[in-house]
Amino acid sequence: MFLLGTLVNGLLIIIGTLLGKWLNRIPEGMKTTVMYAIGLSVMVLGLQMGLKSENFLIVIISLVVGAVAGELLKLEDKLNDLGGWLERRVGSNGKGSISEGFVTATLIFVIGAMAIIGALDSGIRGDHDVLYTKSIIDGFTALILTTTLGIGVIFSAVPVVLYEGLIALFATQINQFVPKELMDQFITEMTATGGVMIFAIGLNLTGIVKIKLANLLPGIVVTGIIVTILYNYHQIL
Repeated sequence: MFLLGTLVNGLLIIIGTLLGKWLNRIPEGMKTTVMYAIGLSVMVLGLQMGLKSENFLIVIISLVVGAVAGELLKLEDKLNDLGGWLERRVGSNGKGSISEGFVTATLIFVIGAMAIIGALDSGIRGDHDVLYTKSIIDGFTALILTTTLGIGVIFSAVPVVLYEGLIALFATQINQFVPKELMDQFITEMTATGGVMIFAIGLNLTGIVKIKLANLLPGIVVTGIIVTILYNYHQIL
């Protein structure tokens, strides 16, 4: 079953969130310190990912163009509206917002090489080992995030399953029509662009600044467009 790894990933995110919800009765002082620890760790993770770029100009252009598109589309506002709608229906304990937990967790779980490589392995070879490993990491991460950001983390399971599931579903076609070199370049630059966004998550979690993360999301699409254009240009030459 080529979707098994994807479904396990989504399930462990849900389980991790529920466990985090159950363990949220920790003192506020400890919770604040844990939040800072998570924020600092996420910043280091984002920095490591960002430095993997082979052409950082792609990252800069992607983020700038993506930010402009995100502001014009008002993605952050729309996600906040969605979060408010969900809060009215599932209830909120006043700790964090559902939209913040959803966006933060989604970025951490979706961006990176493991999601793409794991989904491709599942779809092409039926090998779920990479996604199983990612699932365990995501489950523990969801648990920790939920203790500080609340139940909104659980909704990140939906885009994770859709994202990885679609890649696994069309893995054979992707492998057939997308050259390996192009895919490798895209993964590298998408990881770097996403790394900057994840670094921004760390800044938000520590309270240093408040960046509208959702408005940066179109940068991932821009990265794919730029990498494809550059690849085809070099092929022509």
